[in-house]
Amino acid sequence: MRFISPKTDFAFKKIFGSDQSKDILISFLNAMIYSGNSVIEDLEIIDPYSAGDVVDLKDTYLDVKAVLEDKTTVIIEMQLWNVEAFEKRVVYNLCKTYGNQLKSGQGYFDLNPVIALTITDFKLFPSTEKVISCFYFQEEEDHLPYQENELKLVFVELPKFTKQLEDLESVIDKWIFFIKEAPNLEIIPDQLREIPQLEQALTIANQAGLSVSEVEKLRKQEMALEDARRAWSFAKREGREEGRLEGREEGRLEGKRNLLLGLLESRFGQLTRNAIALIEALTNQDLDRLSKAIWDFNTSEDLLNWLEEHSSSK
Repeated sequence: MRFISPKTDFAFKKIFGSDQSKDILISFLNAMIYSGNSVIEDLEIIDPYSAGDVVDLKDTYLDVKAVLEDKTTVIIEMQLWNVEAFEKRVVYNLCKTYGNQLKSGQGYFDLNPVIALTITDFKLFPSTEKVISCFYFQEEEDHLPYQENELKLVFVELPKFTKQLEDLESVIDKWIFFIKEAPNLEIIPDQLREIPQLEQALTIANQAGLSVSEVEKLRKQEMALEDARRAWSFAKREGREEGRLEGREEGRLEGKRNLLLGLLESRFGQLTRNAIALIEALTNQDLDRLSKAIWDFNTSEDLLNWLEEHSSSK
């Protein structure tokens, strides 16, 4: 058996956000948010970019969105790199989702809780070795909770999880191990078979069950991710050098451009002068949008059309 990595955009959505994912997502969320307790018994998986949302919600980079039986909304994102202003984006997603609930004529009483679950493939909080961290509003000195269940941020930092297969004990351990190590498995281990939803997730992740078009889409994403890792390493070095010469913020922006240019050229070959000029003119926010839109480009013409559209909208 060969299992696809849940860290890729395609695989994460297929495993946790498709029609057959309901029981899988319930088990996963109970583990990540509720310490393995069976708090969630039912939920509805919905399109995070559905027509009912405000138009620019598509720019908030959600991977999976679900509404629980108690009307709580959970938004889930898998993040591979610690890009600039990432922490602000997570807070923005949470607040945007909370505020977008109210329609014309509705009052604040109609607002329901929102939880943002973010899985990172990097260490976000170096001051603690906790793998899962949860945040909500509280009083500064006495730590008195304020609307404790209304808005929550939950982070899962994969690099901090170091347990091996034989060390897995809880359902929490097993789900995090799956996210982190699935592509390194050759069979479905007995430790993971003990949880039916995890076995189901691995069955979905078995590459043998994918269609030809799905395998091709996955292959392109895996190649792009590997190219991005190399480009990211180069861009960080370039960004540090630019930062010394031109100031920290400008250096970071230049580093981000270099990352995207390297990734795009690895996919489509040498870019035209026009395309490069359009990329260099993008704002920091547009560069973030481009980093997500890359997955939708099949040709260099798709890229150029996207760049021209965003250039003309300014």
